[in-house]
Amino acid sequence: MTPGQLAALIAAGFFALLVIVVCYVLLRVARLLTAATAMVTGYRERADTLIEQAQSVVDRTNEQLARTDAITASMDEVTANMAELSGHVSAMTGVARALTGAVGAPVTGISAVAYGVRRAVALRRPEPTEATVSRGQRSAVPAQRRPAISDRASRTGGRR
Repeated sequence: MTPGQLAALIAAGFFALLVIVVCYVLLRVARLLTAATAMVTGYRERADTLIEQAQSVVDRTNEQLARTDAITASMDEVTANMAELSGHVSAMTGVARALTGAVGAPVTGISAVAYGVRRAVALRRPEPTEATVSRGQRSAVPAQRRPAISDRASRTGGRR
């Protein structure tokens, strides 16, 4: 073989080796593209699911905001009604004070008189004797009368 043919044979060998390396690289790139395509498809499906979930969250939020607006509107109405009621109560306060002043003083006086009469009657009733207390009956014979308030105060040292 001549040196020119040998050079051509070496060049053909390198060329064949280069073709094999290029084919190997192309196969690896094809696998990489297939994996990338599968990954992008998976991400797209997950992104679609995520977008649907986000849309449902936004829809629910809008519903809650609509409910909140309705509640706020009803609270404005309640506030207005409470202000009106407060005005009515304020107007009735004067009437209640006047009624309390007109009725309260006489009732207090009447109750004080009734207490005093009851107390005086209780002090004037005869005390049960020991025999009647043990039998649970009142004696037909009147016992000693209770001492007057001034007598009791002197016996008890001024204490009731």
